[in-house]
Amino acid sequence: MVNNEKYDENQIQVLEGLEAVRKRPGMYIGSTSIRGLHHLVYEIVDNSIDEALAGFCESIQVIIHKDNSVTVIDDGRGMPVGIHPKMHIPTIEVIMTVLHAGGKFGGGGYKVSGGLHGVGASVVNALSEICEVTVKRDGHIWYQSFSRGKTVTPFGKIGNTDDHGTIIHFMPDEEIFESIEFEYDTLSQRLRELAFLNKGINIKITDERYEKENQFHYEGGIKSFVEYLNRNKGKIHNEPVYIEGIKNTTSVELAFQYNDTYNENLFSFANNIDTVEGGTHLVGFKTALTRVLNDYAKKFGFLKENDKNLSGEDVREGLTAVISVKLTDPQFEGQTKTKLGNSEVRGIVESIVGDVVGSFLEENPTVGKSIIEKGLNAARAREAAKKARELTRRKSVLESTTLPGKLADCSSKDPSECEIYIVEGDSAGGSAKQGRDRRFQAILPLRGKIMNIEKQRLDKILASDTIRSMITAFGGGVGKDFDVSRIRYDRVIIMTDADVDGAHIRTLLLTFFYRFMRDLIDLGHVYIAQPPLYKVKKGKIEQYAYSDDELDKLLIEIGGKDSSTDIQRYKGLGEMNPEQLWSTTMDPSGRVLLKVSVEDAMAADEIFTILMGDKVDPRREFIRENAKRVSNLDI
Repeated sequence: MVNNEKYDENQIQVLEGLEAVRKRPGMYIGSTSIRGLHHLVYEIVDNSIDEALAGFCESIQVIIHKDNSVTVIDDGRGMPVGIHPKMHIPTIEVIMTVLHAGGKFGGGGYKVSGGLHGVGASVVNALSEICEVTVKRDGHIWYQSFSRGKTVTPFGKIGNTDDHGTIIHFMPDEEIFESIEFEYDTLSQRLRELAFLNKGINIKITDERYEKENQFHYEGGIKSFVEYLNRNKGKIHNEPVYIEGIKNTTSVELAFQYNDTYNENLFSFANNIDTVEGGTHLVGFKTALTRVLNDYAKKFGFLKENDKNLSGEDVREGLTAVISVKLTDPQFEGQTKTKLGNSEVRGIVESIVGDVVGSFLEENPTVGKSIIEKGLNAARAREAAKKARELTRRKSVLESTTLPGKLADCSSKDPSECEIYIVEGDSAGGSAKQGRDRRFQAILPLRGKIMNIEKQRLDKILASDTIRSMITAFGGGVGKDFDVSRIRYDRVIIMTDADVDGAHIRTLLLTFFYRFMRDLIDLGHVYIAQPPLYKVKKGKIEQYAYSDDELDKLLIEIGGKDSSTDIQRYKGLGEMNPEQLWSTTMDPSGRVLLKVSVEDAMAADEIFTILMGDKVDPRREFIRENAKRVSNLDI
């Protein structure tokens, strides 16, 4: 890792001050929720990754301490330690206390960088009760400490060393964050992702609170990433296709592999940033793949001259792909940096992918045949699904006469105030219909078993009466045609019993929404109702508890359990009369609703594959690992 680029105080450019961060933290880290809390770690780790991209860092260590403070250690060059030429204070102080100060603006510090806004270290400092920087560089150990964006101790030498690197220790500020309890699994997932995207780097995470640790190192890079994503799926071909190329100053790395599912999973990154909205690199890949596979199908007779081409949707069925580009001047669309906008990248990716995939298919005819046959089956299913969708759409005129027979609709026609309860069984459905507020609450009872859509194509799914009822009631379509702006209810609330069957139904419904109405979840329209587990009656007073902890507290409040205390454990929603169901579970002034969100698309895909897929061993392992977290298990 030899690189003679100079990186010192002259590369650190200053754009503006730090004042606004503590006032409006959400502008800089997204939110002050658990998501924003984790963002602090990512900002510091991104700086270490930038050192790795520049060729100077081989290992990164993240430690979560018992007090929920975090230390990030890297073996890069170490932050510059000289006096800043314009600010006339130590450069470390500039990096830590001035917003938009970093080596990423003038092009002299870093050629390729992920933390492009240069806000990382200073924002973490501003939002931390304690922030300490230790630098090993130029034969010495240097140290400075800060608090809530302000300097606490002067910068200076505290020892000598032959090592090099940066150590940042910070304690998130409880005045800012809703919680400072880091989630080990969430941090692990992102660090694993970074190790895949930067092959050869060593990343270690240690959690001193629970004595856990993980080490990530992948010489295979994103090829290993695709193998990891597909590990619980049946593969169409054993080895992922791996492509690596460079044009001008843009490097492209791509790996893909087909599996026997009916979903596509495409993940795209630019300079290690997860471009969840895609962008020009993803468009280039999709265009090249569709063109090459159609050319191949025609050349070898899978498609006749007059046959319609396979669509992009057809050729991506069952595809898992990761594309990672690294470029010197990326343009991201939007504040969230989730869509790559560089127009030239599309052509670069298209050219590199087109050449390599074409050669690969010709050299591996068995794999080529399997992929094309999967695409042809997908095309036939797409035509069948199109006809079924048109039938569903014809039925989904917003007049109540054409809505599903079991649906008890609400009187309001304003979607923004309407909500629909998806209820398990006719008994609970009856109580819910009687107890609801008819003006804005609709009830759709589910009849019979819900199909496990994880194992089915859309044409088969649309044959299910239960699923057709939901599609028609919601009014937004399904699959690629789903349009969240057309839905008839702002809130879709799943209301099932608090037992094993209820949990299974919830998982089946969430799998369907995730796979075929994704925006419903992504845009925050799906909720899970929380009915009480217990009714406690003492004398004439009735109270409800929603968990075992709440029951214990309630019993203490009423003076303990005695012969006059009656505790009823609800086995199902049907045991409640309409008034009880309204007051405990449906009344907006007192109910508890859990909003369903997807923090990490990869983790969600993996969980749905494990829980609803064909393979038993991964499911057994998942249950064994997560059994300790289960509450309210009804056996």
